[in-house]
Amino acid sequence: MGPVSASVEVDAARERAFDFLADIANRVSFTDHFISGFHLSRVETTGVGAGARFRFYAPPRAVWVDTVITGLSRPYRISERGAGGRANRIPTATEWVLEQGASRLTTVRVVYWTSPAHRLDRARDTLGGASLWYERNWRIALRRLRELLESEGPSTNRAGVAGGNRHVTGIP
Repeated sequence: MGPVSASVEVDAARERAFDFLADIANRVSFTDHFISGFHLSRVETTGVGAGARFRFYAPPRAVWVDTVITGLSRPYRISERGAGGRANRIPTATEWVLEQGASRLTTVRVVYWTSPAHRLDRARDTLGGASLWYERNWRIALRRLRELLESEGPSTNRAGVAGGNRHVTGIP
């Protein structure tokens, strides 16, 4: 499926938007309308290797997806790769691109796609209208992201690590 893309202009510095998006724990604050069960896969939530597992509710089914940040080009691009679906057999990719506009405006673009190899998975994507569903929900997510970034306040809705000690940043 895809690629599916959405973009939004944000009245915030590109570096601020990049830092917010590079912290994978912040994703739940603007995607919780179509993602549930969000949890982190490691204590460190930023940088290459930071990851999460969550559930896309794409009618008529709900699909578990894993994603990991595989590349950071500050402050331009964040690349994620993962897998989802039955037995995690569907490769997924997400690219976040941030472009500096006039004055303080930053254009945030997200591109998401899947590469199902199994014919049943390809048929589900095609017949189920998954592209339209993902595109609509990514547009909503980016509008919510704009509200968060323009509010200048910290995100109050962040994912945590189950069982993680919040006072210790690393394990020796």
